Amino acid sequence: MRRLPILLACIGLASCAPGEDRPFNATEEARRAADAAQQQAATPDPEQTEADTEVGTWTKGAMVAAADPRAVEAGLEMLRQGGSAIDAAIAVHAVLGLVEPQSSGIGGGAFMVYYDRAADEITVFDGREIAPASTTPDHFMKDGKPLGFLEAWQSGKAVGVPGQIALYKTSHEAAGQLDWATLFQPAIKLAEDGFEVTPRLAGLLANPRLRGAVRLDDLPASAEYFYPNGEPLPVGFIRTNPDYAATLSAIAESGPSAFYEGEIAQAIVDAVNGDANPGEMSLKDLADYSVKIRPALCGDRTDGFRICSAPPPSSGGVTQNMIMGLYDLLEPTEEAEMTEENYLKAFIDAQRLAYADRDHYVADADFVTVPATDLINPAYLRVRAEEAFAPDETTYPGDPGLALGREPVRPLWGEDATEHGPGTTHVSIVDADGNAVSMTATVEAAFGSSIMVKGFMLNNELTDFSREPTKGTKPVANAPGPKKRPRSSMSPTIVFDPAGDLFMVTGSPGGNSIVAYVSKTLVGVLEWGKSAQEAIDLPNIIARGDTVGVEIDRPGGMEAADALRELGYNVEEREGENSGLHVIIVREDGLEGGADPRREGIAKVLE
Repeated sequence: MRRLPILLACIGLASCAPGEDRPFNATEEARRAADAAQQQAATPDPEQTEADTEVGTWTKGAMVAAADPRAVEAGLEMLRQGGSAIDAAIAVHAVLGLVEPQSSGIGGGAFMVYYDRAADEITVFDGREIAPASTTPDHFMKDGKPLGFLEAWQSGKAVGVPGQIALYKTSHEAAGQLDWATLFQPAIKLAEDGFEVTPRLAGLLANPRLRGAVRLDDLPASAEYFYPNGEPLPVGFIRTNPDYAATLSAIAESGPSAFYEGEIAQAIVDAVNGDANPGEMSLKDLADYSVKIRPALCGDRTDGFRICSAPPPSSGGVTQNMIMGLYDLLEPTEEAEMTEENYLKAFIDAQRLAYADRDHYVADADFVTVPATDLINPAYLRVRAEEAFAPDETTYPGDPGLALGREPVRPLWGEDATEHGPGTTHVSIVDADGNAVSMTATVEAAFGSSIMVKGFMLNNELTDFSREPTKGTKPVANAPGPKKRPRSSMSPTIVFDPAGDLFMVTGSPGGNSIVAYVSKTLVGVLEWGKSAQEAIDLPNIIARGDTVGVEIDRPGGMEAADALRELGYNVEEREGENSGLHVIIVREDGLEGGADPRREGIAKVLE
C-alpha cells in the first residue's frame, strides 16, 4: 500500500488523524471488478441475450455533473425521456449558454470525448473554433510588433468561426436518441420565461477589474442586456433573453444551417467585421465550418488504468498522460523518502515537465507536426523524468526525437508561452446504458470578445494562438493560419479500469490551468485513493514555468505553499482559483459524483 501525502490526503477527512495513512483503493477496486467480470464471463447466465453476454447489462445508473443546477436538470430530463449522454450534453450546454454566458455558449466551441459502451469505442468530436480563411501568421502583428494583449483580446480580430452548433449536430447524428428539436426546449423555455441571475454572474458583472478589461458595458447589445439602466444585473434578477430563444428555435427547426447561413450568420459577420478593431470573417467561413472526428489519445498506466482525452489541438491527451506517467516515475520509492513533501514534489515536477513540452509542441496537428504519441511514449517519459527541473531552474522543453533515437524535433519550433483565457465550462455525463460524455466548452475569455449577437456571446478564441508567429528565426507551432484551430488547454478526460470498463469522467474550465486542475483529480483518485468530491476539493496547484501557483484559500493550501517554499520552489500564493471540475466515478455500488465548490454546479443522479 502506498503512503499518501498527508498535506493533501487528509483535507476534509475527519477520520484521517495526523500521520495516518488512508487506503489506496482505486486500483484495488478496479481489480476486484476485473475479477468479478472474469468470473461472470466464465459462468454466463443462459437467459442473457447475446448482446448482454458481450458487454453486460449496465446497472450503475445515470448522472449529470455541470456548472448550474438548471442545466443539470435539462440533461436529466433528456435522460428521463430515454435520451443518450450526447442528447443530455446538448441540452445541458444550451442552458449553460444562457445562464452562464461568461463561460461558454453557441458562439464558441468545444471538445467532446464520447464513450460508446456497446461498441466499446471512444470518439472525439473536435468543435474547436477555426481562424477565417483570410488569416495570416501575422494576424496579431502591427508595425512589426504584436498587438497589446487587451487590444487583441477584446476585438473582432479575435473571433474564430464558432463550432458549438456543428458539434451538437455531428455528435447527435452519431449517437443521439431523441428528436433534435427536443434537445433545445429547456433552454428555449428558460430564455422566454426568464432565469434567475446567480451570485457568480452578478459578481462578475459588478467586478470593477473585469469591467475595466472587457467591453460589456461599452457595446450597445451587451450593455443593454447585462447593464440595464447602467447598472449590473443583481443577484435574483429575472433576466429574459428572447433573442436567444429565437436563435435556438430556428436551430431546432432548421438545424445548423440556421446558424451557419442566413440571418444569424450575416449578423455574426457584420458584428465581427464592423468592430472597432475588425476581423475578416466571411459568410463562406461560416458555411464551410465542419467538425473534426478524431480518435482519442490514450495512455496505459502500469497499474492497468487507461487515460483517454482529446488529441491536439487539445492539450488533454498529451498532458494528462504525461503528468500521470511522469508522476509514477518521480514519486518516492524508498521508505525513507516517502514523505508528504516528496509526493507533492513529484506532482509539481511532473507538471513542470509536461507544461514545458505542451507549450512547445502542441498545436493544430492538421497544419503542423505534433509528436503527440512520442510525448506520451513510456520510453520518452523515462528520459524526460531524468530531466526533472531543480526548484529554482528555468523550464525548457524536451526532445522526444532525440530521446527515441531519431532526429531532433525541438529545433523545429520557436518557444511559445501563450496564455489561455478562463471563459470555459465542463460537463460530465453517464447515461442509463453506461455511455459517457466528457465535454469542455468555451468562449475563451470571460464573456468572450464582449460582442453579443442574437442573444449569445461571440468568442475571442483566436488569441489562443501565439500573437508572435516566430521566435528568433523559428516559426511558432501555434501561430495563426487560415482555417487553423488554436491550441487549447481543454482536457476532457475519460478513464478506464484494468478490466477495460468505464471508471471516471473528468474535466474542468480554467484557461491554461485546466491541465493542472484535471491532473489533480487523476492523481487524487488514482494515486491517493480519494473520492470524486475529495479530489475536487483539494487545493489547486499549478506548476507551469518557473512559478508554482498554490491556492491558499482552500483547506491545506497554505500548508502546501509552505512545504513547497521550503523545498526551494518559487511559490505564488493565489486565491479565487477558476476551476470548475465536474467528476463522475463508477464504483461497485453505483455512480459517485462531485462538483467544484468554486463555482455553482452540482452532480446529480437520475432517480
